[in-house]
Amino acid sequence: MKNLFLLFFLSINLVSFSQEFTRADTLRGSITPERAWWNVLHYDLKVTPNASEKSIEGSNTITYEVLRPYNIMQIDLQNPMKIDKVLQAGKELQYTSEGNAHFVKLQKKQAGGSENEITIYFSGIPREAVRPPWDGGFTWKKDSNGKDFIANSNQGIGSSVWWPLKDHPSEEPDNGVTISVTTPKDLMDVSNGRLKTVTENEDSKTWTWEVKNPINAYGVNLSIGDYVHFGEKYNGEKGSLDMDYYVLRENEAKAKEQFKQAPMMMEAFEYWFGPYPFYEDGYKLVEVPYLGMEHQSSVTYGNNFENGYLGRDVSGSGWGMKFDFIIIHESGHEWFANNITNKDVADMWIHEAFTSYSENIYLDYHFGKKASSEYVIGVRNNIVNEKPIVIGNYNVNQSGSGDMYYKGANMLHTLRQLIADDEKWRQILRGLNKEFYHQNVTTEQIENYISEKSEIDLTAFWNQYLRTIMVPKVEYSFNENVLKFRYTNIVKNFKMPVIAIVNGKEVWIKPSSKWKTREFKAPIKSFEIKKDFYVTEQNMN
Repeated sequence: MKNLFLLFFLSINLVSFSQEFTRADTLRGSITPERAWWNVLHYDLKVTPNASEKSIEGSNTITYEVLRPYNIMQIDLQNPMKIDKVLQAGKELQYTSEGNAHFVKLQKKQAGGSENEITIYFSGIPREAVRPPWDGGFTWKKDSNGKDFIANSNQGIGSSVWWPLKDHPSEEPDNGVTISVTTPKDLMDVSNGRLKTVTENEDSKTWTWEVKNPINAYGVNLSIGDYVHFGEKYNGEKGSLDMDYYVLRENEAKAKEQFKQAPMMMEAFEYWFGPYPFYEDGYKLVEVPYLGMEHQSSVTYGNNFENGYLGRDVSGSGWGMKFDFIIIHESGHEWFANNITNKDVADMWIHEAFTSYSENIYLDYHFGKKASSEYVIGVRNNIVNEKPIVIGNYNVNQSGSGDMYYKGANMLHTLRQLIADDEKWRQILRGLNKEFYHQNVTTEQIENYISEKSEIDLTAFWNQYLRTIMVPKVEYSFNENVLKFRYTNIVKNFKMPVIAIVNGKEVWIKPSSKWKTREFKAPIKSFEIKKDFYVTEQNMN
């Protein structure tokens, strides 16, 4: 069972740490001169899948703002997908290609401050995902009635695996995206945002969805199936929120029971994280033929309508069976990944640590602090500690260690203990989502914000847990009523106070790299560090 969980947490979206970076990595992961001069305002994406051939064709009209004059535009589209032609103002443009980066030569330098459009027509057989969502691409399946069941998932590999765009995490279209997907008449497409129109064609239907808010590119999705729809209104912090659910016809009864957890999720996360970030676009849960993904306002779901992670408890504590892992985890990404998005995938811990932490925050809200604590302590069994959470390789499209999930969650749980004021901690989490609302951020911004609001110098704390694989160790010994203790396995200046349980009573101690002593009134019979702190301990007696 543990191996299954490690497959999920360590293989999703991760690139080998031993790789040598290439120019292709730089073209994908950096703001090249051909990317830097223009800002995406809107995508108008039109797609027609062909299930029998596992192919797609379509177009993407990009509305962009000119930041400074230039005439070469980098568009990303990965092989084996092909650009068929590029048009601007009705005229076909020339382009050259270097791997998956395509450099379009505009007719003239664009005037600074102007807004323009360019349309890219594309077609091909997109990469088919072998183990979705851990690798990227399209999934082409059939439901039990033999009808097509199709979806994309492409967080790690990027949206350019199937459509042409400016494929960098720092770039989100300011004014959202329009997605039009043409399906057979007996099927439906569900994409991000709200359904605006359904156009009846001769032998097909075109479903047009509109996203009002900025959206990260990998969050743009299509889901095609023989769906039934049901929904509800949720009375949230910003008013009435549409919560809509789309599942295969055969699973409607199961979904109506299992998806009762969705408003429970919304209640818990609005309390801890602040208002749902996309009221204008609504919230959806959509059944797909893979495990699930945090597609913005269109969270995809494939957890078999049962609690746990594919029916198992990732924590081993029992508490993981009290909720549907995919509903809670992937919806948590609406706040951390979709509202607050990393500028570079090297900082993906911002997405995954906070969202993994959202699992025990959900438990905290509905089942209490004991449940929350036991769950997050339990998931430590999934931590490998082979590579740091933040690896420091920026501008090459490389993310950090898979420990960003549950080592990250335990780091945040430890920080909650250190702050020692639950309401203050809640306001910090809510403040993050307000301060960085609909923004792309860096690790430094998140570190500085929490340090400032907690009024604690967390420099060594972040360095310890984000940038090393070391777990702080408290070495101790005691003789009669005298306790001796220190930290080992730490970075410079790491002095995090922890709660020790001495003779069954909680007391704060402040270890450092140097031995310290503390006297107690009574002889010391027992000593341990409170398990809510992510540290180890060793009795040196």
